[in-house]
Amino acid sequence: MNKYLSSPILLLALVACNNNKISPKDSDYNNEQSIVESLDSLSNDSQRIMVNESLQQTITSEGFSSKGSIQAVTEVPVYSRLNEQIVSLNVELGQRIKQGQVVVVLSQVALLDKINRCKADLERAEFQYQAILMGQGYKRNELEKAPEDIKRQARINSGYNTAQASLQELEHELTYCTVTAPITGAVSRIESTLYSAATPGEPLFYIVDTEHMKVSFDVLENELQKFQTGTRIQVISIAYPSEVHKAEVSVISPVVEKNGMVRIEAILTPHPHLMPGMTAIVTLDKPVKD
Repeated sequence: MNKYLSSPILLLALVACNNNKISPKDSDYNNEQSIVESLDSLSNDSQRIMVNESLQQTITSEGFSSKGSIQAVTEVPVYSRLNEQIVSLNVELGQRIKQGQVVVVLSQVALLDKINRCKADLERAEFQYQAILMGQGYKRNELEKAPEDIKRQARINSGYNTAQASLQELEHELTYCTVTAPITGAVSRIESTLYSAATPGEPLFYIVDTEHMKVSFDVLENELQKFQTGTRIQVISIAYPSEVHKAEVSVISPVVEKNGMVRIEAILTPHPHLMPGMTAIVTLDKPVKD
């Protein structure tokens, strides 16, 4: 009986030993596993094979690879300064827009009504201003000949200055009904809808600067010596594995995390196929031989 039980026990022991042999003992293995998991997300088998071959050649020649994330250097929220209804929303998700382009138009009805009332107030104040000066002996066609201090006092007493300032303020607010893009880029998020009310302090939508991109990735503490500000790297996105993009290290975190990793950021050369949120594989750029 013991003889028959001994074979299964030995088999289980061998399997356990083999598992211990292939368990990752270094972070390089973990890093490669992370890359493999990213590649497994590709549904097309032929594309996965192409990515593997392209990356394997690069990793083998350079001896370093890391999984990174492509990010935008700048994402700008677009706000409204007025609490008015949106009557025109000229943006769509992913749409590319230029700085100064009209993107949102707000209703002007309420402001125009206030402006008309303010113009009427200014007209009454102007009449009162003239009446004060004529009451001091100046003729209607000679009011400008009055001394400046007397005219200033008449403007204050008549309310002319206040009415004029209110009108100028409303006319300036009217320009806020037209919202323009603060930067050139692409619409990344839309938080408002047509005919809804715009609220000051709440973003209408966001614009991401697609002309200034970066890649963020982690390296081991013992690999940090390979990097410094200005170090050139290669970036291959999972979406476009046949394209190799250049980048230059711009920021190295001064802190080593608890897991022994250091965060590095590098500025990418702009390209239409690079988008924020993309997963990418980072390798060292191979120096050009003379």
